[in-house]
Amino acid sequence: MSVLAIPEVIDYLEELTTILYEKGYFGYLEYAHHYVDELIDDIKTNLPKKQKKPAPKHFQKYGAELKYAAFRKNRQTTWYVFFEVYREKEDVIYVIKHVENNHTAAQHFDFR
Repeated sequence: MSVLAIPEVIDYLEELTTILYEKGYFGYLEYAHHYVDELIDDIKTNLPKKQKKPAPKHFQKYGAELKYAAFRKNRQTTWYVFFEVYREKEDVIYVIKHVENNHTAAQHFDFR
């Protein structure tokens, strides 16, 4: 089982530390870095174990057969990981196509 990400997702996650620090979510750059490292580790470790749901139509621009899984980091923030699943022989490969949090993505979900 493998968890991979497209280059745009890797770039976003590399920039996320700076984004979170500059927007004032963390008072120290080291804390922002630690938060992003934990998020990445959580995704790599737990994505295959998470409940997978079909992505809302809005996110189909990232892939036709897109699924998503939610990663709750604290009371205010949940990260949504959008991915496609491929099978190669006996291996299952998760390819992450997009990552976004509830602060920017919530309006595209129907949580009823």
